[in-house]
Amino acid sequence: MKSRTYYIKTFGCQQNVADSERIAKAFESRGFRPAKAIDTANYVVINTCMVRQSAENRVYGLVNNLAKLKRQKQKNNEFFKIIVTGCMVGLAFRDKTGKYLQRLKSIMPSVDEFMPIEEVGFDNEPLRQDNKKAWVPISNGCNNFCTFCVVPFTRGREISRPFNDIINECINLKNKGYEEIVLLGQNVNSYGADLIMGQENIQVMRDFGKNYFDTDSSYVGSFSFNGKKIKPVYVKHLGRLRIPTLFPFLLEEVAKLGFKKVDFISSNPWDFSDELIDVISRNENITRVIHLPLQSGDDEVLKRMNRWYTSKDYLNLINKIRKKVPSVEFTTDIIVGFCGETDKQFENTVKLAKMVGFSKAYIAMYSQRPFTAAVKVMEDNVPFEEKKRRWLILDKLINHRYRDDQEN
Repeated sequence: MKSRTYYIKTFGCQQNVADSERIAKAFESRGFRPAKAIDTANYVVINTCMVRQSAENRVYGLVNNLAKLKRQKQKNNEFFKIIVTGCMVGLAFRDKTGKYLQRLKSIMPSVDEFMPIEEVGFDNEPLRQDNKKAWVPISNGCNNFCTFCVVPFTRGREISRPFNDIINECINLKNKGYEEIVLLGQNVNSYGADLIMGQENIQVMRDFGKNYFDTDSSYVGSFSFNGKKIKPVYVKHLGRLRIPTLFPFLLEEVAKLGFKKVDFISSNPWDFSDELIDVISRNENITRVIHLPLQSGDDEVLKRMNRWYTSKDYLNLINKIRKKVPSVEFTTDIIVGFCGETDKQFENTVKLAKMVGFSKAYIAMYSQRPFTAAVKVMEDNVPFEEKKRRWLILDKLINHRYRDDQEN
């Protein structure tokens, strides 16, 4: 092979973007160089998302187009390999029946390799796409099992990255001149629960022989940083202490390093502690735009979604944060047309959105995801036309302000 080139196509969230940066570094450490275009590469890696059916369909469409390119290259005796990784593959390898992997192989027969993202480790520094802003994963997976969400099946149970590894990576980035850090996790608020309680005491990613992060067993049962013992924050929910978390402490330690801006995504409303609010309040370089997924403004829909808060709880949290951080803005995620959502229940979401005044919303029309509780026990009974109508209402209500700001 005269030249060894690679091209990575990333679908989905910022966590996938961070994963793709590690994939790129793995290629370059083996002597590969990036291709300028997908059709000039020897290896094409597709990092997949399947939070929505539309994201899954885009993957199938891309692979179908690449299959034609592959046949042409084979006629010309050119080496060309298609690798699929990310969430679709994560789900396939966690399906112990093997049926989902067989399904992927039958739909995408031109794919040469289905690679679990766990095979790409953290031994090498990511090949970052920005020299001022860096994505820093702090945890992977999720333990919450919202009935609509496939993440616990694609990424596994929640596991935290060692505290010192995160701090050392951020120090290295600061020394290299990076100005902005974004801490990443499916639920950053619960960071560290497994480090404190021990992996055997809570649900963790147990589907592979090795973890997404290599954890240090010395963290289990206690926590200390720079010789100082740290008292974890216990998040209160439904009148009781739910989980211990180190995220407020981690966020403050990163903020103290002197970055111009420290951001984090995504945070769950039911794990947003008072201590976390205080940390944001007293560190001016921590973001004043907080992403706080709502999903629905109706209590019955929230219950069906297995979201552990009410619309009143959510609004109280918004007001509590605003009291401590007056300049704060909120972005959110909302699903319209979830199983059984009535017109009145949708109007409750509209009402709450007006009360909060979100600066931006990522609005999705509900689509069934494999293995989720909603698929197993609920009916997707809101017609597509109605989902689209509701989507347009919320998009016009919330996102027109964002678009106006972008244009100005």
